[in-house]
Amino acid sequence: MLTEPSPKDLLRLRAVADYLFEKGVGAKLFPKGVKVRKTRGRIRQVWLRKEIICTVRASDGFIVPNRKGAEILHKALKPPRLRVVMNEDAAPFVAQGKTVFAKHVISADREIRPSEEVLVVDGNDNLLASGKAILSGEEMLAFKRGQAIRVRRGQGEVPREED
Repeated sequence: MLTEPSPKDLLRLRAVADYLFEKGVGAKLFPKGVKVRKTRGRIRQVWLRKEIICTVRASDGFIVPNRKGAEILHKALKPPRLRVVMNEDAAPFVAQGKTVFAKHVISADREIRPSEEVLVVDGNDNLLASGKAILSGEEMLAFKRGQAIRVRRGQGEVPREED
């Protein structure tokens, strides 16, 4: 059942988002009007206007954005913050939810740490997917083999420019 978060719950959600992503992102990710789903007294999901924004991981309380949450983060964070840019060949596959390999990474935020939630974009900063970094930003650029990001959710179709 979806309920209004208490002021303390909303403050906690925003503080975790500010810690994970960037100061000020919490208010954008969790505006007034969000609803929460709790189990055993702990927040598990956050919804906004009948769309799920994120889940809250039970093991550590960290935020895992869903498609809508990734879109909000994409708008809230200025490039290159938490972004990994893919080459054109891999972009359609990543948008479908396929794994990101290091050899397809063109650029990455050098402050990305392993296990951090990241945004995968194309060269025009169109959001392709969101996922969990396996490598640091520096390693994504240095390595030519292996997984760089475990994609959680592809955003679907790759936006195409008009010919």
